[in-house]
Order: sequence, then structure tokens, then C-alpha cells
Amino acid sequence: MTSPTARFAGVVPPIVTPLNDEGGIDVASLERLVETQLEAGVHGIFALGSSGETVFLTDEQRDRALEVIIKTTAGKVPVIAGCIEPSTQRVIDRADASLRLGADALVTTAPFYAIVGPHETERHFRAVAAATDLPLLAYDIPACVNTKLSVDLLTTLVAGGVIAGVKDSSGDDVAFRQLLLSVRDNAPDAAFSALTGHEVVVDAMMLAGASGAVPGLANVDPDGYVRLHNACIAGDWDAARTEQDRLTRLFRIVGAADPATTAGATRGVGAFKTALQLLGVIDSNAVSLPLRPLDEAESGRVRVELERAGLL
Repeated sequence: MTSPTARFAGVVPPIVTPLNDEGGIDVASLERLVETQLEAGVHGIFALGSSGETVFLTDEQRDRALEVIIKTTAGKVPVIAGCIEPSTQRVIDRADASLRLGADALVTTAPFYAIVGPHETERHFRAVAAATDLPLLAYDIPACVNTKLSVDLLTTLVAGGVIAGVKDSSGDDVAFRQLLLSVRDNAPDAAFSALTGHEVVVDAMMLAGASGAVPGLANVDPDGYVRLHNACIAGDWDAARTEQDRLTRLFRIVGAADPATTAGATRGVGAFKTALQLLGVIDSNAVSLPLRPLDEAESGRVRVELERAGLL
């Protein structure tokens, strides 16, 4: 496994942000959602990430959601706050707000919209880290920001104490494994958290040395991911594979939306919220514009997968 000094490890669900039908934060649903995660034994909460629709929310909505999450966790697990903005100063502004609201750590991506190279990306992470007292994790999600964080850059940032970890949603499991080896070889004493966001290969990434996982599907089945993590930690790889296989089948809910009218975030966030509504955790499967909620027929397909997974 990765360095035992990793500050953030285990199952850290990227919590969705429940909305009411008017588009406001559904506080009661968000509180219930966080409580179900804590009851399942998760090891942290990642607020305001991609699953949390952060780029669609106003600053006021972000502050309210983060405030509710931090209050509900009540210090039982660390809360990692997404500070996802296109430019460095905007990220720093969100970092200041996250610190004020009581977050335990921050996550940010490479800059986006404007075209940047590795030098600008490195300056971005160094500037954010210098501007806050909170630990900073790098969020590698090239599909959304058009920049793949290289193994060399991330290793440099880890060795220099700039970042405390990586949340890898690149889908590039080869690069993730190379990063684990590179940090082990070049910064063996670093307090480094290597978190995979790849829901269906958590067992493989844990075997390779990951610290834990940030799986969006854990919103729906946190108990399953905690069981999976515990099996990996115990070295019971047969049990881990069995649980991972069940979760991989459950992940088929992201295919419930009609591909002719839906793509991207609606498929994932829409499916997770619909599943949570069917499970009685949140009141509505409303999503932010321009996304759309899953309709009755699509919700029926989600229900089928929940039943097959033993959740309904």
C-alpha cells in the first residue's frame, strides 16, 4: 500500500448536491445523504466535485452545501472541498471560503478554458498551495479541463510538498500506477494520498498501492465500497473481487439515460441522484441546467439495477 503517512485514505465519496425542484440546495436531503455515508463507515467526504455539480452552482450555493456537509460530518471524517475554477485567483478565492467554512483540505484541477502548458499548470498549483494553510490535492480530470497532469509534474509537486495527494479521474490507470511507483522511488517519505476515482477498478488500484478511492457510485452504495476497501486492506482479494464485480454491475445505472438525448454529466450525476431518490435518501433527482433529470422510463432502468444489486 501507499505510504502509511497518507493524510487522506479509504473511501471518500464525491458527494452529490441534492437540489429542490426550484434549483436550491435541498438541505434536509443533503443532511440525510451525509448521514448515510457516515453510517456506512466512509473515511472522508469530497464536497463540490464533479458529482457535486460544482461548476453549475453559484458561490452562494457552494458555500451553503459545504456548510451543511461540514456541520453534518461534525468532525467525524475529513471534508475535502473542491475549488474548481478556470483561473488561479478564482481557485484561491474558493480556497479562502473553504477554509472559513471549516474544510480540512482542498482539491483543484489544472486551469481550464484558456490554453495552458505544464509550466503554467505548475505555477498554478504552487500559487494555490502558497495561498492557503490547508492541504492541497491535485484533481486529474483531463476530460473536463483538457490537461493531463503528467507523472513527472505530479511527482515534482509531491516531492516539493506542494500537494498532499492526487484524486485521479483520468481513466489512465497505467499513468496512475506509474505515479505510484514514481512517488515511491523519488519521494518515499512524502505524506502522499493516491486516490482513484475509477469506480470499477478500485480493487486493482488498491493492489497497486492506492491509498483509497473517490467513487461517485459510493453515493449510492457506500456500504459496498467500504466492504471492498476493508477486503483490500485485509489482503482478501477474492472477497474484494466479488464485491468489485457486484459494484461494477451496479455501475450500469450510468447507462440508464437515453443516449440519443443525453451525454456526459447527466448520465452519471443523473443516475446517482435517481438511485438515491429511489432509495429514499434524497427527495428529488433534480439536476442543474443544462443537465436534465432522468425520466420515468430511465428511472425504471435504474431501479432494475438497484434490485439486482440487492439494494431494493
